[in-house]
Amino acid sequence: MFDAAVFGSLFLTLFVIMDPPGITPIFLALTAGRPAKMQKRMAFQAVCVAGGVIAVFGLLGHEILDYLHVSVPALMIAGGLLLLLIALDLLTGKTDEPKQTKDVNVALVPLGMPLLAGPGAIVSVILAVQKADSVAGQVSVWTAILAIHIVLWLVMRYSLLVIRVIKDGGVVLVTRLAGMMLSAIAVQQVINGVTQVIQGA
Repeated sequence: MFDAAVFGSLFLTLFVIMDPPGITPIFLALTAGRPAKMQKRMAFQAVCVAGGVIAVFGLLGHEILDYLHVSVPALMIAGGLLLLLIALDLLTGKTDEPKQTKDVNVALVPLGMPLLAGPGAIVSVILAVQKADSVAGQVSVWTAILAIHIVLWLVMRYSLLVIRVIKDGGVVLVTRLAGMMLSAIAVQQVINGVTQVIQGA
């Protein structure tokens, strides 16, 4: 009742797309200045949000996109533009957003979506669920989805140990670097989306 090949293929695909090591500096930058307990809770919330989004699209992905008349390239471009806005905030050091709203939004947007549950991950899961035409395949797909989210949670939760080493000055540096990385990811998503639109025309 388990297909190791299906599990391994989807897990590796999601690992590359969702990039647990790469999310660490972005998570540290977005949650900087908050108590450790709150940061741990936000890591858990972000993973839960990402898992919920991935699960919904895995079950109803095509139906949702068809109902909204949204194409996959459009989803990629929209996600890229949203990430670019967050990246600009990190690069310019904006802190004028109210704290309570910011606490909620960081766990939901951009961490939960579109950073973790981005267009690439959503599309990969939709295709994997469609291709899994047996019970063993379906079990393997959903086990891989659960496994990658556990890895993401562990990486973000224990990345808080890094803060104790790099101190406040290091957090500022990590924030700027995360902004640069995030802007590059955002631009690449937009390019991929536009490329798919041109290829499909």
